[in-house]
Amino acid sequence: MAKRLVPLLLVGLLLLVHAQLWFGRGSLGKVAGLQRELEAQNAANVQAQQANERLASEVRDLKEGQEMIEERARAELGMVKPNEIYVQIARPAPASAPKP
Repeated sequence: MAKRLVPLLLVGLLLLVHAQLWFGRGSLGKVAGLQRELEAQNAANVQAQQANERLASEVRDLKEGQEMIEERARAELGMVKPNEIYVQIARPAPASAPKP
């Protein structure tokens, strides 16, 4: 009887390990499902990263655009910010050639 008890015990343990592998907390089905969720999340992350890069580019363009607009307004229209003093230096007109 002892000779049969050890193999039966080993087979029982083997069945228990297989049950954990197929139906337990870290089973193959759950791992495959988590792998699919991970791939979907990675794809969503890539899309979100691309959207963030586009938005960052638009923000940079808007900031640079404002600076360019302000520079042009200062040069061409004499724009002055609060608490600034606008000074314009007039250059003398070039000497014209005498008329014959």
